[in-house]
Order: sequence, then C-alpha cells, then structure tokens
Amino acid sequence: MRAYDKYAYEPFAVTVDLAVLTLRAGALHVLLVERGQEPYAGRWALPGGFVQPDESAETAARRELSEETGLSDVSGLHLEQLRTYSEPDRDPRMRVVSVAFTALLPDPPEPHGGGDAAQARWVPYDTARPLAFDHDRILADAHERVGAKLEYTGLATAFCPSEFTLGELQQVYETVWGTPLDRPNFRRKVLATPGFVEPVPGAARLTGGRGKPAALYRAGGAAALHPPLLRPSREGRPA
Repeated sequence: MRAYDKYAYEPFAVTVDLAVLTLRAGALHVLLVERGQEPYAGRWALPGGFVQPDESAETAARRELSEETGLSDVSGLHLEQLRTYSEPDRDPRMRVVSVAFTALLPDPPEPHGGGDAAQARWVPYDTARPLAFDHDRILADAHERVGAKLEYTGLATAFCPSEFTLGELQQVYETVWGTPLDRPNFRRKVLATPGFVEPVPGAARLTGGRGKPAALYRAGGAAALHPPLLRPSREGRPA
C-alpha cells in the first residue's frame, strides 16, 4: 500500500462566517462588517475569520461572535452550524473553505468592528445585500433555515429575553416569516403545544395598550414542537 503524501495536495484555509440575526425596532436585522482590507475593501460582509490551528470551527465561531458583538460571554446564545461553502473560486486570495454558522441574539449591544473590519453595524435584513464573497447566499440560507426551524422547534424563544410576552413571541414569527398572524389563533396554538413555553408565576409586563398587563412566559423544555406551528399558506390564510 502506497504511503500517504501530505504534500501531494495543495493546502487551503478554513474560515468561519457568521449570520448573526436579531430583532430591532420590529424588523429583522443582521450583523455586518465593513471590510478594511482587500479583497473587497470597503464592501459589507458577514463577520468571520480564519480558524486558528488550535481551534475547532465552533470555537472560532464563538471567538468571532464575541469579538464583533463585544459580549464577553456568548456561551448561552443560540449558535448552530449552517453548512460548508467550498466553491473553489469563492475567495480570490486562495482556496478557502468556510464553515458558516447562524447565531440568534436577543437585545444585542451595539457591535464592535474586530480584526480587519473598519466598522460593524446592525443592518435591516431586507437592505443587507449585496455583500462581499458569497455572503448573499450564506445569509439567504441562514434566513431560510431559521424560518423553517420556527415551525418545528422552540427556536423563536432565542430571539426573546429570558421572560417575554406572547405578543413578543408572535412578533418574532411575523418578522422572520414576513407575514401577519392571527393573534388569538397564535396564542391558542402556542399554549396548546406541550413544552413550548411555560408561564412565569405572578409575573406580568405593562404593554402599550389600555388592557391589563400581559402575562410573562419563558422557554419550555421541548426540543421539538408537536404539533408544529406551521407558517401561513400561500393563499394568505392566518396560521
């Protein structure tokens, strides 16, 4: 059997890219950085960076997330691997394979441009493109992943503070899906789904309306929603 020759293959770099999403002022926002160096100097891109020799991809993703947001502890935030992007010409510098992640932040601070970023900014999702590299595709894939997972998991609570109203939870669905939902029907479905949310005993929050304060809830322990909370049909019937 012929011995393996590690020099027979051209080396390539591995990076992480982060599609960091949050809700601000009732709209879905994504964290973008302005590139301070070539390639694509002056263009907006998703935050990310090269995986160091002593790091796993997830460790690098958490490091980049901390550097760009200024949060010292990101261990409790939702971070999941999206997919790998490996087209040979995706980076003009050299062969670069990117492991992309999606992160969801409730009430995030103003970002800090880290590394070679000239600045960082929260940008409305609908106006975020065009981006450098293949980041338009990564961002679209992240949005589709999150929208789909809202149907079958309790992921929506990751956009919310630790205690939230059902109105705030509904806003997450409406913002990510881009469609209004019937309030009584949404409330009924959420409360009828075992383990989705659980009430915070004796807690309530004043809202902008004239009615009584809204009850507060927190994320339940269910890993999956049964039955799923399906998004509205194409005919526009409310969920």
